Amino acid sequence: MIKVERPTAICVAPNGGKLTKADHPSLPLGPADLARTAQECLDAGACLIHVHVRDQDGRHVLDATAYRDVIDAIGRAIGDQMIVQITSESLGRYTPQEQIAVIKETRPEAVSLALREFVPTKAHEPEFASFLSWLQAEAIVPQIILYDADETLRLDEYQRRGLVPRNQVPVLFVLGRYTAAQRSDPVDLLPFLDASKPGFAHWSVCAFGEREAACVTAAALLGGHVRVGFENNRQLADRRMAKSNAELVAGVSSSLLGLGLRRAEAGDLRHAWQEL
Repeated sequence: MIKVERPTAICVAPNGGKLTKADHPSLPLGPADLARTAQECLDAGACLIHVHVRDQDGRHVLDATAYRDVIDAIGRAIGDQMIVQITSESLGRYTPQEQIAVIKETRPEAVSLALREFVPTKAHEPEFASFLSWLQAEAIVPQIILYDADETLRLDEYQRRGLVPRNQVPVLFVLGRYTAAQRSDPVDLLPFLDASKPGFAHWSVCAFGEREAACVTAAALLGGHVRVGFENNRQLADRRMAKSNAELVAGVSSSLLGLGLRRAEAGDLRHAWQEL
């Protein structure tokens, strides 16, 4: 069933935490590069940018000053026309307490939270619940990252137990993270949407490898939102190497429009979040 009553949000994840210029010469790393990428991707149809920052040695870092520099640079370039979502990804370097501290110091508009990182054991549940309550009080929108369909059951349990202080929380289904060679396929979405699994009012999809466009297009047709970008893939649908993140956004945007879907602007996405 094609969902046409609400616009589809296109997010761009332009850099990730592990890639270097050797992976793609146009990989944006610093504030100026990310601001330029935000402008290009906005023009191509994206309404949210998911950013990682690096230290002076090029390593992934969670750093409030670095995040604020990027947020400020993007704001100077395009105002509030694009939502800036920071990552809290640990990449094995940070504890949940350190992740929380950086988010509280940065105070972004939106942040992604990997469920398995923030709640590695049952003992972490109270702190996670308290942090989600703080985010709600500060009007910071969390997006919970789910790497497999079983994690939807965990999150649903937390919601039923009152650990999640929202009726609904945005989620991101990650397709193919633990498959061979991290190559995703549209069928990887089916376990997340199985009738035996809980449903989420606002869900997005990202995918690895050259079938990224096929995966996210399938998700959009089923009512989801989409994330593309160099973090997970650097190839166009025809297997050519993309020149930029904006080229990946433009390709998916064209496909969605050609299928009768509407693209969300930042204001549409903010409104959708407020209704959750």
